Amino acid sequence: MNLLVVSVLVGAFFFVSILMFFASCYKRCASNQIIAIYGKVGKEQSVKCFHGGGAFIIPLIQDAKFLDLTPMTISIPLKGALSFQNIRINVPSTFTIAIDTSKEAMNNAAVRLLGLTSEEVERMASEIIFGQLRLTVASLNIEEINQDRERFLQAIRNNIEPELRKIGLTLINVNITDITDESDYIESIGKKAASTAVNQAKIDVAEQEKKGDVGASAAERERRIQVASYNAEAVEGENTSKAKVASYDADLAEKEAEAGRRGEVAEQNAVAEIQKAKALAEIKRLEAEQIVPKEIDKRKVEIQADADAEKLRREAKGKADAIVSVKTAQAEGIQKVLDAKAEGYHRLVNSCGDNAKDAATMLLVEKLEEIIKLQVEAIRNIKIDKVVVWDSGHGEKGSSTANFMSSLVKSLPALHDVSAMAGVELPDYLGKIVDDAKIKGVKETRTRTSAPAKPQKEGDASSQDKGPSK
Repeated sequence: MNLLVVSVLVGAFFFVSILMFFASCYKRCASNQIIAIYGKVGKEQSVKCFHGGGAFIIPLIQDAKFLDLTPMTISIPLKGALSFQNIRINVPSTFTIAIDTSKEAMNNAAVRLLGLTSEEVERMASEIIFGQLRLTVASLNIEEINQDRERFLQAIRNNIEPELRKIGLTLINVNITDITDESDYIESIGKKAASTAVNQAKIDVAEQEKKGDVGASAAERERRIQVASYNAEAVEGENTSKAKVASYDADLAEKEAEAGRRGEVAEQNAVAEIQKAKALAEIKRLEAEQIVPKEIDKRKVEIQADADAEKLRREAKGKADAIVSVKTAQAEGIQKVLDAKAEGYHRLVNSCGDNAKDAATMLLVEKLEEIIKLQVEAIRNIKIDKVVVWDSGHGEKGSSTANFMSSLVKSLPALHDVSAMAGVELPDYLGKIVDDAKIKGVKETRTRTSAPAKPQKEGDASSQDKGPSK
């Protein structure tokens, strides 16, 4: 149990240590800072900069520092700078600069200013500004510097900003406090401008007084002319107004008449449209009340007829399919019976040594019992009510009664005759039929060889039948 607790504690400590290690490797950057990652950051760059956010620093391979984006104010007390006219002037000014956040400027700042203090950055920027400010003053006249301050400030920006951007800085604001010179040239220009302004003011006052008197006379004249003109224009205006009133009255009457005519036409058109609408509505009503129901009945009849026809077609098709199925099943059954019989006959013939005649004989032998039974059934129900035989007893072929019975028995088909009619020859063990001539010859032979018969007595009842025998 103790070992388990120790293992858990060690694992937790190890996990927390890893988290703390990774947390220490992650550097966060504030909005007023730039993080510069240096070390192994890429093949074609020596530093990677981010403004805001954060980045993961690989230990032992990379490291990071921060650049402050807080603006810096630098005072430049420029004195004795030569102008384009070789007049030395003093240009005390104040510049506000800061590190630029564009990608190229951030890389330049990381390369040039990383690790420097704010005082060192201000000193470096002051030197650049001093040089470029002198260059700007040398390219302008005193009048351009003193009078057109906007142009002067723009020239300062154009000369200083590219140089500051080379070290990653940008110019935020420029403020020129006062411009003086050692030879009082600017002051003389001021005095001259003041005298010129005073004299011009006096001239302007006299000119304005003259203009006032002339203007008053001209105004009076103009007043009288304007009054007369206005009076004439008023009379003319009254007459024109009266004419316009008359014209307007005529136009009004004409427009009223036209409006009345158009109103009547519109009324008639409206009445016609109303009649058309009523007729159309009546047509629609008649269609809805009479034509539509009949059309619906017609459609119902057509649909019912189609349904009945489809029903009959389906029933006929069903019956035809049933008949075809029954006939097909019967044909298949008959075919199977015939195939079975054929197979049985084939086996029977094979069992008889491929002798079809013997096979037919065997089939007939199997049916002989049934054939004889049918022959017996043929005379079984024959009713013989009375048989009258007149027999003299002297016939050569025996008595008439004996001959009658023999003929009666012979009237039934013999077994061999039946077989012969079927085309089958019975085997020898069932006997053979002997011709009558052969039988007669045998009888005569037997008569000659036998002892003579006793003569019958007259009146013997057994030898003669004196009456009909039943």
